[in-house]
Amino acid sequence: MAEKIGVYFDMQNIGGGLDAEALAAQTREKWGELVSVVRVCPVLACSVEEIKADISAQGLDGVLLCGASPRAETDVYRLPAQVEFVNLREQCALSYKNPDGSLPDFSGGAPETLAIMARDYVNMGVVKLQKSQVPDSVAISGIRRILVIGGGIAGLTAATEAAATGYEVVLVEKSGQLGGAAVNIPVSSPLGPHWTDKQSVDLNAKISAVTSNAKIAVHLNTQMETLSGQPGEFKATISTPQGPVGVDVGAVILATGWKALDDKYLAPMGLGKLSQVMSAAEFGKMLLAGNVSARRIAFVLDTTLAEDVAREAVEGAADEAASEPETPATEGGAEKFVKEDLESIRHLAYSNAVNSVGMLRLANSVCEQTNDATQAFVLYKNMTVPGILERFYKKMQDRLGIMMTKADVTAIREAGGHLVVECKNTLLGMDFDLDVDLVVLPTGMVPTTAKDAVVRFDYRQGPDFPDLRLFDGFADSNYICFPYETRRTGVYAAGCVRQPMTMDACEEDARGAVLKAMQCIESASHGVAVHPRSGDASYPVFNFVRCTQCKRCTEECPFGALDDDEKGTPKPNPARCRRCGTCFGACPERVISFANYNIDQIGSMIREVAVPKDFKKEGPRILILACENDAYPALDMAGLRGRAWNPFVRIIPVRCLGSVNAIWVSDAMSKGFDGVMLLGCKYGDDYQCHFVKGSEICAKRKENIAETLNRLGVQPERVDQLEVAIDEYDKVPDLIDGFVDRIMDMGPNPFKGM
Repeated sequence: MAEKIGVYFDMQNIGGGLDAEALAAQTREKWGELVSVVRVCPVLACSVEEIKADISAQGLDGVLLCGASPRAETDVYRLPAQVEFVNLREQCALSYKNPDGSLPDFSGGAPETLAIMARDYVNMGVVKLQKSQVPDSVAISGIRRILVIGGGIAGLTAATEAAATGYEVVLVEKSGQLGGAAVNIPVSSPLGPHWTDKQSVDLNAKISAVTSNAKIAVHLNTQMETLSGQPGEFKATISTPQGPVGVDVGAVILATGWKALDDKYLAPMGLGKLSQVMSAAEFGKMLLAGNVSARRIAFVLDTTLAEDVAREAVEGAADEAASEPETPATEGGAEKFVKEDLESIRHLAYSNAVNSVGMLRLANSVCEQTNDATQAFVLYKNMTVPGILERFYKKMQDRLGIMMTKADVTAIREAGGHLVVECKNTLLGMDFDLDVDLVVLPTGMVPTTAKDAVVRFDYRQGPDFPDLRLFDGFADSNYICFPYETRRTGVYAAGCVRQPMTMDACEEDARGAVLKAMQCIESASHGVAVHPRSGDASYPVFNFVRCTQCKRCTEECPFGALDDDEKGTPKPNPARCRRCGTCFGACPERVISFANYNIDQIGSMIREVAVPKDFKKEGPRILILACENDAYPALDMAGLRGRAWNPFVRIIPVRCLGSVNAIWVSDAMSKGFDGVMLLGCKYGDDYQCHFVKGSEICAKRKENIAETLNRLGVQPERVDQLEVAIDEYDKVPDLIDGFVDRIMDMGPNPFKGM
């Protein structure tokens, strides 16, 4: 714990609205010997050497910097002591408005309500440092060997790039040859400048670069048996033709690619029913073999017809299941679609960008192969061409033999030995029936992940990636903020297992995954987190004497960081941990903590707020526990843009709402707070919680908190969880003000003043 603290105020960032000298005097008076140094600095960033001198001369073990948000200036201050920030700029001075909603007039000094708010935040910062310790890092060996699963374009690129940096590589391919889906694509869409022409994949050269590299061990006809251990020291067992082989690796790159969506989902468009209807993947193989004889070919990108049939079937199945719960639902005697089927067909939409480029490439290739004797009709609902490949698209618009039009394809039927494609709402300004010899439909690219058992984790939480349905099978932890990272720390996804992508994108993706794998191994060897709290040396510490083996921590950990020993006691794997704190939020006995983030620390900060007894005269006090990944940045951005909110709230950042322990709500209510607002990431089917399910877990815990409040005679509505995305800064002030208005209507907390 910090026993000698220096507090520094930044005049540059807070001097326009706050009386820094008055805050400094208050800090000296309240904290006495605990705070050895209090200074008001004209420009805090220019006072780093002065702060270092104080640390040396006064023996400071904690430094509190009061000014801008920690998100703005953390990297500026590398000091030989614990450092904490008090956000007096974005979330105090800049976001302040008077209790009546009017903007403040600072000509006469800081309004009293603002001064009280600033004092509360400074006191909370001091006690946070007082209750914090320097973490002891848990460094491990950090094996400089990377396991690559999958020998397609992404896997080959990952292997060569990792070996080029000096790492050893073990490449595992389940089939008998390298190359993956690229084996059937000798000529690709543009892979480089000028991005207008097809290019040779040169797959043999890529394979040779892998097989001839002494740092790369290739295993064909091989699959994973188990992956145990933790980042930096994984133990992989692979099943080779010669038998099981154990391999020690530091990180894993999952590059297992994709498989085609089942034909049944495009059956309404004739796939599997009409011989002249085929998928793009099938057509590519036929084209490669030189077996295309059709001269009028429709390349159909619009799959609305199949999606509508699936949706209607699901609705019909739901209606029938509701009336006869014990009877399997059917639709018109045909194979029934269930909800999972509707989710599966979404892969057609996800794959649209790849199919858009791929259809143009196939249309161009067949025209070239037949010396422009073929007419290719590209019918699309949405033509999605990523990035600079727009140049290729524009060239294909002018290509002889290719006609493109936006169209709703309402039916594909056989007539007189040919196929008729019914098109409506076309760019030609008329509906028409297109007579063709062959119809090519897009290929839904389904990732090969849990259902294919590509990794087989030897984890207490099971062999697969968790909650894959939320991402329709794609192996991702947080698609927006953390590309490459899966929900198992140390395992990184690259290529089409992460999202449908073109070949050039797969190569770039593989390079990114390699960098992440290297970062992971290096971070593990230094005992720090790799993401999202990069460089964090803290890890959960357990007081096993009081542990009741309830298993809540092991069940709720989003990343499989906790196993069980033979007695059912949690068995930590520190390198798997992402430092979210969900485990100690789950623990009813409060036996889990981090050195620099713990139950007592946040509870002490809550108790440090000056809560007035007179609700009507001095207003309420409302605690906001804000997720540091979405809510806290949104608050910062709102303040910087002049968006103000009610001054009766006090904000404490938490690592994740999953770390919120019910005792904090109890502490707030017993202190006299009139309401508690849990402000965090969105959750649900399209969630964006950085720790996967922290917000969702918090919502479930809130139900238990509501029951407790009811028993105490306190309205459960005084505690609410609200969702915000990082870019919804403009909505945050209204969310806060709306909650404060609800509390004002309810009146004071019954425990106020007790």
